Amino acid sequence: MVGQNKEQNQQSLFSPSLKVMLNPKNPLYQLADQIEWSFFDREFKKFYIDFGRPSKPIHLMVSLLILKQIYSLSDERIVEEWVQNPYYQYFSGMEIFQWKFPCTPSELTHFRNRIGNEGSELILKNSINLHGKAAKEKEVLIDSTVQEKNITYPTDLKLQRKIIEKCQKIAIKEGIELRQSYKFTLPKLIMDQKFKTHPKNRKKAKRSERKIKTIAGRILRDVMRKMDSKIEQKYHGFFENSNQILNQKRSDKNKLYSLHERAVYCISKGKSHKKYEFGTKASIVKTKTTGIIVGALNIHNQYDGNSLQDVLNQVEKLTGKKPKAGIVDRGYRGSKRINETDILRPSVPLKKTTDYQKRKQRLRFRARAGIEPIIGHIKQDHRMNRNYLKGVVGDDINIMLSAAAFNYKKMLNKLKYNFCLFLNSLKLQIFSEFQTKLIHNNEFNLYIVCYS
Repeated sequence: MVGQNKEQNQQSLFSPSLKVMLNPKNPLYQLADQIEWSFFDREFKKFYIDFGRPSKPIHLMVSLLILKQIYSLSDERIVEEWVQNPYYQYFSGMEIFQWKFPCTPSELTHFRNRIGNEGSELILKNSINLHGKAAKEKEVLIDSTVQEKNITYPTDLKLQRKIIEKCQKIAIKEGIELRQSYKFTLPKLIMDQKFKTHPKNRKKAKRSERKIKTIAGRILRDVMRKMDSKIEQKYHGFFENSNQILNQKRSDKNKLYSLHERAVYCISKGKSHKKYEFGTKASIVKTKTTGIIVGALNIHNQYDGNSLQDVLNQVEKLTGKKPKAGIVDRGYRGSKRINETDILRPSVPLKKTTDYQKRKQRLRFRARAGIEPIIGHIKQDHRMNRNYLKGVVGDDINIMLSAAAFNYKKMLNKLKYNFCLFLNSLKLQIFSEFQTKLIHNNEFNLYIVCYS
C-alpha cells in the first residue's frame, strides 16, 4: 500500500519549518523545487497494491536513491547522512527537521526490487525532462563501456576454495557428516601456492593445485550423495554452478567467474592498464552539445553494432524524439542507418567529398571524443565503476540510476553557478555602496587603505 507524507500544516513555535530555516538560494534547495515529484507519485502507484500496511512515501524513497547516486554513498551511509543534513531532508519532502532515520538501509533494496528496470527508467526520464529543450538535440554521441561487478579477480584456485568452504558450511548446517574434512591438508596445500611463479616452486604449486581441485570435487559429491532430495532442491543452484566450475576448461565459452553472480563476462577493451574487466557492457548516449545523458542501457556482452537498435529505441522512449544522427566510433561497424537515424562513424573520405564536408565530419568526430570523460565521471562520481547491486536486474538498475544522477548533478552545478553569480553581484553592490559613501564623506585616505 502506498504511504503518504504526514500533514504538517501547523507551524511549531520551537521548531520552524525547513522552508523558512534553510537558504532558498542553495542549489539542492532549488533542485528540490524544480523536480516534479508528482510525476513519481503518479507513475509508481502501479507498483503497489491497494491494501496492507502503508509503505514509506514514494517521494522519500526516490529522493534517497537520487541522493545516494549523486553523492556516491552506500545505502547505510545515505541513511546516516540524511539525519544530519537538513537540505537532504528538505529534498525528501520533509517540512520539519527530523531526528530519526527515514528508513532502514534494507528498505532501499526492497524499493529498488519493487520498481525494477521500469521504475529506474522513469527516474532517468525525469532527470532528462528537467533540462527541457536542451535534451532534445538532433545529433547524439553513442559509446559503450564496462560496468564491473563487485567480485574479486577470478582464478580457478580461488573458486575451488570457495566451493570447499561453502560445502563445509552446508554440511554443518544440514547435519551431514563428511567422509573427510581435510582440516589439516588444505592449509598445507594453500601454503604450497605461495611464490608459485618461482622456478623452484612451480612443480610443487601445480601439484597442490590439482590436489585442491580433487578435494573440491570429493567434498561436493560427498555432500550431494548424503543429502535428501527435498533439501537438495534448496541448494540446486550452488551445486549446478560448482559442477560447471570444476568441469570447465580454459578454452570453453560462457565460463563462470563467480559462484553468486552467473551473469558476469570477461571483457577485453584493449586497455593497457587493465587487460580484462569482469562485469557487463553498458551503452551510454549523450547529446552532442549540451552533454546531457539521454540513454543508458545494459547490453550484456553483445557486439556494439547489434545494440544500436535497442539503444535508439530507449532514447526515443525517454525523450519522445528520434535523433537524426548517431555519432559512433569504429567499433560500431555494420548498419549505416537504423530506422530514421543515420549512423556516422570515422572513415576515409571519398574523392568527391568537398573540403567543407571533410571539415564538418572532422568536427563531428572530434566532438564524439567528448563522451569519454562523461563516462569517466559517471564511473568515478556516481557508482558505476563497481556495481554492488545483485543479479542482471541490479546491472540494469545501476546503469540507469548512475546516468540519472549525472543529469541531476549537471543541473545542480548550473544552479550552483547561478548562486555564485548572485553572491558576486551582491558583493559588488555592497562594495559600490561603500565606495560612494566614502567619496561623499571625502574620506579618500581611508578608502585607499580599504581598497588595498
